[in-house]
Amino acid sequence: MKINLITLGCSKNLVDSERLIHQFERNGHTVLHNAEEFTDAVIINTCGFILDAKTESIENILRIIEAKEQGLVKKIIVMGCLSQRYSQSLKEEMPEIDSFYGVNDHEAILADLESQYYAGELYQRSLLTPSHYAYLKVAEGCNRNCSFCAIPAIRGRQKSISIPELVKEAEELVKKGVKEVILIAQDLTSYGTDIYNKKALPQLLEELVKIEDIQWLRLHYTYPHKFPADEIIQLMKDHSKICKYLDIPVQHISDSVLKDMNRGHGSKEVFEIIEKFRKEIPEITVRTTLITGFPGETTDDFNSLRNLVRTVQFDRLGVFTYSHEEGTPAYDKFEDLIDNELKVSRMEELLEIQETISLENNQKKLNNNFKVLIDDLEGEFYVGRTEFDSPEVDNEVLIPAENIELQIGEFYDVEIYDATEFDLYGRISFEI
Repeated sequence: MKINLITLGCSKNLVDSERLIHQFERNGHTVLHNAEEFTDAVIINTCGFILDAKTESIENILRIIEAKEQGLVKKIIVMGCLSQRYSQSLKEEMPEIDSFYGVNDHEAILADLESQYYAGELYQRSLLTPSHYAYLKVAEGCNRNCSFCAIPAIRGRQKSISIPELVKEAEELVKKGVKEVILIAQDLTSYGTDIYNKKALPQLLEELVKIEDIQWLRLHYTYPHKFPADEIIQLMKDHSKICKYLDIPVQHISDSVLKDMNRGHGSKEVFEIIEKFRKEIPEITVRTTLITGFPGETTDDFNSLRNLVRTVQFDRLGVFTYSHEEGTPAYDKFEDLIDNELKVSRMEELLEIQETISLENNQKKLNNNFKVLIDDLEGEFYVGRTEFDSPEVDNEVLIPAENIELQIGEFYDVEIYDATEFDLYGRISFEI
């Protein structure tokens, strides 16, 4: 059978798709990913986190339904977060869909397409990223109760994967040529609390750094509350392969908004963590995300957010407008009274401030050399990254491709000769 698997949403969804594709390929099927062509069966791995993501998922489903009505597709399966969250209403509104499955129904999906489930190969994956980097999902679900977030209701409570299993999975990734491993979870900070009764991220890193061919280990989604900063700082100092990169979603800085968001920490804890990392590791890159327009956000609250961006000078920043999601504590407790135009204008103001900060930071890199991993060749440029940038979301290093031939997935020493707000331009010094 030929199957097209469409993946929407975050990197955690991508890992789910990679595992499912491996299982189908073990059964002898041909699996395409996000393909334009229509196939016997189409599986749509949906996102249902916020309104924009739900809209994108629905649009893709409707597109495939139309293809089925034209006889181009025989079977449609919808899986993932949107299906987990709204399966009953989707069944009623979209009878053309053959099957709906949630986020952890791989075995049932395989059975639906008359395929065997290889339980012993649960963490075997067919990579959808370039072969030199991959995501390592260390836990499912989340025990936090942030009032704006639907993830705990969708994916359940946290279920950490044991350190030996993760080491085995990382070793399998290395066999495929992976050099950069990006640790992900809904709440990386709490990894291990459910199976080891303690925050075990430091212990996990201590084991992963022993895998010789991993050159970069990167941390994503480190929740600020009770973050084990001292241990992680020491590990970054001791092991050069742990990227000097911290992705710490702050979301807001007003204590009253943080309380209503049920984040479990206040502004003081946020400032202390960032200050500690920057004092101990001056070259650290700090990435965060912020939300504008949470219910009750006053002008003073937004001003504190604006001042945060100006004073902390985040190296990387993503900003989102609040989405009033049914099934979340905030939906039941608060009215969504802030006008969407105001939410967007506040978001844009923060991003405008960040543009200036990013340009100033990038220009400080001029005439300096960095170790760069080459991700791709796009038009006239090779596209790479330093250890201070994660794929898809952060800055890129652009190297003119004229008269040089670089290997995708290899490291090079690169001198930066120009910089814009979100791109660096470099020339090769030598291969590392």
